[in-house]
Amino acid sequence: MSPDAAAVIIPNLPWIIGGGLALGAAGIAGWIHTTRLRIKHGYPLEGAWGQSLKPATDHEAKQRVTLLTQENAELRAELGAVKDRLANVERIVTDGSYQLSSEIDQLRALENQKDAGSA
Repeated sequence: MSPDAAAVIIPNLPWIIGGGLALGAAGIAGWIHTTRLRIKHGYPLEGAWGQSLKPATDHEAKQRVTLLTQENAELRAELGAVKDRLANVERIVTDGSYQLSSEIDQLRALENQKDAGSA
């Protein structure tokens, strides 16, 4: 190493070492944050060689799938019931007698307005 290179590097050695440590710390903090987000949102964790670490067993995954399947079936049944109710409401609203009753009410309101206007 030439004396000129040593003269440049040695005074800046604390900054070089500090920068390396800061980069290393930032990398570790990012890895910890990523792992925390994966755990929080339920993504599977993997080891260094790609093996699954979480969920720890297939039994946990099977239970989760079973619960989600049951919830899905319940929601589908509820949606079917809501569709049936909506069909009944649509049938009532489009029913001829309902429309006739609505038209009679409108005519009565119009007649009441005319009477109130002429008085």
